[in-house]
Amino acid sequence: MSGPGFEPTTGPETEAPNWKEEVLQGGSLPRVELENGVNGWASPPGNSFHVRGPNYLVKKQKVPAGDWLLKPLGVDWVKSSSKLDHVLGRPDNRVMSALKRAIHDGKVSNAFIFAVNLQVPGREPHSAIFYYVTEDPIPPGSLFDRFIREDDNFRNSRFKIVNHIVKGPWIVKATVGNYAACLLGKALTCRYMRGQNYLEIDVDIGSSALASAICHLALGYTSCVTVDMGFLVESQEEQELPEKILGAVRIAQMEMGSAARVDSFVTDEREKVSGEAGSRFQRSKLGRGLSMLKNGHQKSLCKTGKVEAEEVEAEAK
Repeated sequence: MSGPGFEPTTGPETEAPNWKEEVLQGGSLPRVELENGVNGWASPPGNSFHVRGPNYLVKKQKVPAGDWLLKPLGVDWVKSSSKLDHVLGRPDNRVMSALKRAIHDGKVSNAFIFAVNLQVPGREPHSAIFYYVTEDPIPPGSLFDRFIREDDNFRNSRFKIVNHIVKGPWIVKATVGNYAACLLGKALTCRYMRGQNYLEIDVDIGSSALASAICHLALGYTSCVTVDMGFLVESQEEQELPEKILGAVRIAQMEMGSAARVDSFVTDEREKVSGEAGSRFQRSKLGRGLSMLKNGHQKSLCKTGKVEAEEVEAEAK
């Protein structure tokens, strides 16, 4: 990413022959090695996550997730003067621009992009945007197909994140949970943007005081934390099991200051997209150990020295 927007300025002679490779090579957060990468993202194996197995409704057993359904396209870590909504609807978005060029040039005929935009509140709002793609037809009637086509009430009841802290200080593991799962659609306000060949989910972390406090605490330790995150549609009926990860990402010791700045303008394209923001507001205990954070400061050490977390005022329920 370069310049004021998402898309770098390149000439025809510098275009990658494969649109997906072009996207993977871009982005404000670079791709790094899985085991020892720093300040970047990588693709963790699906089996690093445990999800609901085929007998979960009877035996409550979870199993290794296996391969993800969608291929990773990269990560953008950006900041702006105001919250960034509907990034795939922006004319400068590098992912959609690359796909549109590929479609125009006849290099791809069928592709669907799934994006999750985690909106971090603050004086300068930040966004961590995760992109995934499939060029295979989505099976009609599948759980993912239903998630794309159903209304926001259905989506809110199913949109789920699972995470695993690979490396980090005890305070982060205790707060977020070393292994944790959360229905984001119920815990936070989620806004779903459905386009012709994409679905974007904007997750407003600032919609929950508790989640916002936990997020700001964790951000104080990002340079010494490596976390795996997987996004999925929760299986709630027997015929939907076992669960499958839509897409996964490892964020490795990210530097807060590495966020690229983008303009915070709004496009008319957003009004053409169906779907409404989820209206539910619920506080959720996103991990264990929240009682340690009530009304005070916490300190810890990471390799780079002492880090003092922000004051947290939250009620753990």
